[in-house]
Amino acid sequence: MPTLYALKPAFQDRLRPIVGRLAAMGVTANGITILAAVLSIAAGTAIAVLPGWRSVLLLIPIVLFVRMALNAIDGMLAREHGQASTLGMYLNEICDVVSDLALILPFAVFAQFGAWGVVAFAIAAMLTEFAGVLGIPAGIGRNYAGPFGKSDRALALGVIAVLTAAGLWPGVIAPFVFPAMATLSLLTAINRIRAGLTGG
Repeated sequence: MPTLYALKPAFQDRLRPIVGRLAAMGVTANGITILAAVLSIAAGTAIAVLPGWRSVLLLIPIVLFVRMALNAIDGMLAREHGQASTLGMYLNEICDVVSDLALILPFAVFAQFGAWGVVAFAIAAMLTEFAGVLGIPAGIGRNYAGPFGKSDRALALGVIAVLTAAGLWPGVIAPFVFPAMATLSLLTAINRIRAGLTGG
């Protein structure tokens, strides 16, 4: 199914000159991967400990965009500059999940969303990525199929964060937002599992 992940090649093309300069400076793919996770954890911690400052939620779209760029950069450093490694593969997948959790779970401190829905979405997001990784032993490669992959989750979280910070989020639908995203994530996981079972 279509997903925002399809836009990644065009985004990478714009970043390629920067990646070349970073490689020349000795910056490593693994270092960029870890930096993306640290930024996510720092932003998530700030939101969790300062729930009274709604404006701190504006960190979410900023960090999500920076993380998306860093994820593209670490991939290009690995593939195009000879930095691919088994350690890098583990770091990439684990840091992605940690970053997701760090940016999703802080929404549980906002009563209008309901903690159980936020936690359900966090778990469903992990299952989605796990199903994607299992495409490798299934023989179809890392699976990024939608309808609610990493890029789509990032866009949704960014929109929710901005609307909440601005006080524009409709209270009547707030309790259903994260359960709906959890459902979409589970559908995505099912699509990825089905692809593995049918060979793509």
